[in-house]
Amino acid sequence: MLTKRIIPCLDIHNGRTVKGVNFVELRDAGDPVELASMYAAQGADELVFLDITATIEKRKTFIELVDKIARHINIPFTVGGGISSVKDVSALLQNGADKISVNSAAVRNPQLISELVKQFGSQCVVVAIDTKKEADGNWYVYLNGGRLKTDINCIDWAKQATELGAGEILLTSMNHDGTRQGFALDITKELSEAVSVPVIASGGGGTQQHFLDLFQQTKAEAALAAGIFHYKEIEIRELKKYLHDKKISMRM
Repeated sequence: MLTKRIIPCLDIHNGRTVKGVNFVELRDAGDPVELASMYAAQGADELVFLDITATIEKRKTFIELVDKIARHINIPFTVGGGISSVKDVSALLQNGADKISVNSAAVRNPQLISELVKQFGSQCVVVAIDTKKEADGNWYVYLNGGRLKTDINCIDWAKQATELGAGEILLTSMNHDGTRQGFALDITKELSEAVSVPVIASGGGGTQQHFLDLFQQTKAEAALAAGIFHYKEIEIRELKKYLHDKKISMRM
């Protein structure tokens, strides 16, 4: 049985960690370096850093902050936000990132995925998909930090991204983001069965039971959450023990 992963996420805005609901109403959640250090000490399996306004502000990710965080942790570190070229990725990897996450730029130019995979290997390339269930019952891909709707079907895009070489999919349900009402089990189940690469589920984790439901009812290999960890509502070590006791394979 594959070991499941628990991944805290640092959404970064103006150099601070923030958290919102449904991608809006952002509030401060603390110093990213302090949080990163705490999560590494608590036994987080990986850490994700997303510069959530880099794309819409047409700038690159905070390289200095990435470097500072990397120096304080000893777990795999994925960085995303404003990445649109091989040069961007090289700079992040040289400053401590282990993997990179591409979202809007990859949708606009799918061949970017192929270029990055050719240069750095598929294990380095995570394609993040922000998706929202609309009134017609379909899940559509959104760009620019959830601000721009496309007519692209979420599952179709995930399949295309993995065919182009993406080594992992980070799936965020905008409907569930920040609600703490549970993960989007339907789309996560469908997508994780449709692709052959690991899927990280994001959006909606609020209780230990939600994580258990995710791992028992879908093929997601990792669960990503933010607010419940930032505000110390759930401690990562306790969550992993709970899941381990429920017969979910965890790295303890």
